[in-house]
Amino acid sequence: MELRRTLMFVPGNSPAMLQNAGVLGADSIVFDLEDAVAPREKDAARFLVGGALRTVDYGSCEKIVRINPIDVSAEKDIAAIVPCRPDALLVPKVNCAEDIHQVVKWIEASEAPGQKEVKIVALIETPLGISNCYSIAKAHPRIVAMALGAEDYTAYLGTQRSDGPEIYMARTMIVNAAAAAGIQSVDTPFTDVLDDEGLVKDIAFAKKLGFKGKIVINPRHVDAVHQGFSPSAAEIEWAHRVVAVIKLAEDQGTGAISLDGKMIDKPIVERAERLLQLAKVLGLEGGQS
Repeated sequence: MELRRTLMFVPGNSPAMLQNAGVLGADSIVFDLEDAVAPREKDAARFLVGGALRTVDYGSCEKIVRINPIDVSAEKDIAAIVPCRPDALLVPKVNCAEDIHQVVKWIEASEAPGQKEVKIVALIETPLGISNCYSIAKAHPRIVAMALGAEDYTAYLGTQRSDGPEIYMARTMIVNAAAAAGIQSVDTPFTDVLDDEGLVKDIAFAKKLGFKGKIVINPRHVDAVHQGFSPSAAEIEWAHRVVAVIKLAEDQGTGAISLDGKMIDKPIVERAERLLQLAKVLGLEGGQS
């Protein structure tokens, strides 16, 4: 199980941040070549990110590079970055499956023989991308996750970000498409750095919708997102009880059994087993990370 509770963005033109990104605790680091980098600094950012990927030890952090859109300089980004062996590319403004197919061709042309396959995270930021999100999610086996970019999406809609109703449909469509395709869904970042209460509420809502993680644009949000997307002690206890009661039912040859007055069936058991698997990956034993 790959952990992608946090995808933390780091500007690709900041040598200090590139050097120190691994100590900030995120599951995944996203080295940004797109919005965080001015057009005149794109070449320098490619050079800096490539050098960091080759020389800096980021420990267990997944190393992702956000390239520029396919109609801007994605091909040039891919040719420069893929030989430096990132774990994945974050592809912005994906509108359709054909966009992914084009990116895959460029990746395949840049990978060295024997190189670990570079994965893809599709960033959905347009109404067209939302409309096509399932076909995008199924476009290629390299896709491991799909994320929502709400700032661009709401700009395309001609509205402003508020407390969330304007992106509710987009969120649910991405969660559903990702689940149907068997990949992870990653929520849009919470952009108010000073609103800790709002952050916690937004994380809880995203988790309830089914997201598996969240984009992070400030390091101080990492711990809160990790806590929100990690099983609580109560959830772990519940999952153990579900597994125990279904084993009892099997031992007794009972077709149906209840726990706390609620029927326990296959979907409930599968949810409990997934939760316990996540807890095991996180090293939790009835506690919080």
